[in-house]
Amino acid sequence: DAASLQGEQVLLRAYLRTADRAPHTPTHERLVKAARQQGLSGATVLRGILGSGSHGVIKHSAWSLLEHVPVIVEIVDASERILKFVEGSLAQLMQNGMLTLERANVMLYRHGKHPQPTSLQLGGPLKPLSTLPRIKENGPMKVNENGVLLRVFIGESDRFENKPLYEAIVGKVRELGLAGATVLRGTEGFGAHSVVHRASLLEMSTDLPIVIEIVDTEAQITRLLPSLEGMVREGMITMEYVVILLYRDQSPAGSAAPS
Repeated sequence: DAASLQGEQVLLRAYLRTADRAPHTPTHERLVKAARQQGLSGATVLRGILGSGSHGVIKHSAWSLLEHVPVIVEIVDASERILKFVEGSLAQLMQNGMLTLERANVMLYRHGKHPQPTSLQLGGPLKPLSTLPRIKENGPMKVNENGVLLRVFIGESDRFENKPLYEAIVGKVRELGLAGATVLRGTEGFGAHSVVHRASLLEMSTDLPIVIEIVDTEAQITRLLPSLEGMVREGMITMEYVVILLYRDQSPAGSAAPS
């Protein structure tokens, strides 16, 4: 029901790799299928170009038959429906990776065939995490409510010490022992100079928008901030308080993610 979804809801984000299997189909595909079968409002899959986590640094390779690039699955729905999904289908499918839960005030949710009249309004201020469901630790899943999601918005052409800035930031995240970082490349965007860059028009351009997502405890994120302050000369950094659900890697070749 489009009208019932409007208002304070929950955004679930699953951080995985395209190579993750459960058991033979990619985990992110199985999550999307399970979300649809359970009747959730929708799911979005975002592919990254670079990431750092429990498996080390993962980067897209044109020579690999099995891609090992980071992938994020986003689902927005009511708190009780997200809770049922996390403790049910998701717990059975997800063997490693990380989940975050954050507030998502749905301002508009329409089906094309049945547009709902509405007046767009910003959501009211609420205490961080106050509307998120309480998740019980179970098996490989560990819950940490003291989490922060940091998003760094930069350009692909930005550099630091003779290397791409996004690679330098991922390297610093790994050096400091944070849980991980995911780099997402946009296809169009503009920044402080209002110059629009499009992948379709600038195939050889390296100035497309980049978003780096970093998730860890508040203490760990605080350790990273001085480095970011010195590295990001132009761009924007945002933060959200999140609940972190960390799945320890259950594969024999994997190693546990940093805590």
